[in-house]
Amino acid sequence: MDPDLSRLDETLATLDVDGYLIDADSTDADQYYLSGFDAPDPFLTLYDGSVRLLFVRSLEFGRAKRESRAETVERFTDYGYDDYLEDHDRTEAAHRSRAAFLDAYGIDSVAVPSRFPLSTADGLRDQGIEVVVDDGEAVTDIRARKTDEEIEHVRAAQRANEAAMAAAEDLLDRAEIDGDRLFVDGETLTSERVKEEIEVTLLRHGCALDETIVACGADAADPHDRGSGPLEPGEPIIVDIFPQDKATKYHGDMTRTFCVGEPDDRVREWYDLTERAYRAALAAVEPGVTGSDVHDAACDVYEDAGEPTLRSEPSTETGFIHSTGHGVGLDVHELPSVAPGGSELEPGHVITIEPGLYDPEIGGVRIEDLVVVTEDGYENLTDYSVSLRIE
Repeated sequence: MDPDLSRLDETLATLDVDGYLIDADSTDADQYYLSGFDAPDPFLTLYDGSVRLLFVRSLEFGRAKRESRAETVERFTDYGYDDYLEDHDRTEAAHRSRAAFLDAYGIDSVAVPSRFPLSTADGLRDQGIEVVVDDGEAVTDIRARKTDEEIEHVRAAQRANEAAMAAAEDLLDRAEIDGDRLFVDGETLTSERVKEEIEVTLLRHGCALDETIVACGADAADPHDRGSGPLEPGEPIIVDIFPQDKATKYHGDMTRTFCVGEPDDRVREWYDLTERAYRAALAAVEPGVTGSDVHDAACDVYEDAGEPTLRSEPSTETGFIHSTGHGVGLDVHELPSVAPGGSELEPGHVITIEPGLYDPEIGGVRIEDLVVVTEDGYENLTDYSVSLRIE
């Protein structure tokens, strides 16, 4: 995939700099996107109309020449690093090699992302390079609008996600109720057991996941509590899965809330209300509306029913206590924001829709789908039923 970097050219012109510079390993999504290269150690990517890579060592040199999208791939040793070490320590030698690299391409000034390493920035400034912080996060903004190829990568990750959710639901469906516990094959069913089933399924589908959420009861009242311990009958169980495809690095994201046994009337009411908020937010998605507009659609449903939201009660600790969604791609949380202040949605934006309600006295419910904004609305990339009760 060769991304359209015309907006990055515009950023360079606006900031009046010669190039854009990233110093990070490939777990930084902007670095991976711009360089097209996956490496565990930090390296330098320069964009000056072309993509150019600079490595500290030769370890990744050959692979980068084969796999990256860079026009040039070079090493510190190509820019006097070994000679600099005769009179300077490693840090200073590295600063001088980076400056020599930039000088070779006529770069006197660079824009950098806001989390650019301070040591590298100060070292370049000491060598006479002007370093300007790109507060607009140009590469992050460019990544938000996905190509057709990227959308297919997200779709594939979501298919794996659906398989993992089905595995989790099947395990819950097999559970037998005995008192205040759930049992499968004679053993207490725990959050950890369900997460294991999810993670094994994802691995079989080429995806990785460091964490997932299987939270029951009071744990589910905290939207990012991972959940632990025995799962209980009659309690809402939030299952939130957000895998990353190991080959493409793109994520999926989906949440369902299940209940084994009979939920009480309040849980049923919350679930029905959340499904209404979820459908209202989905109906609001189209190009030209803002992420804030979509968030408002969910808030309207909750507030009309008398439930608190952060929009109506900014200090509330119960009710709808998070945004309606976020962008998904190389990062599981990225632009655009589907929240107060969220910007205008454009075709190619991939976003979650995930309203929910939370209270330690009740638990929590959340429903989340992953959709892509199209020219005339949206396409739902999630193909999984929405239902609370596991019969």
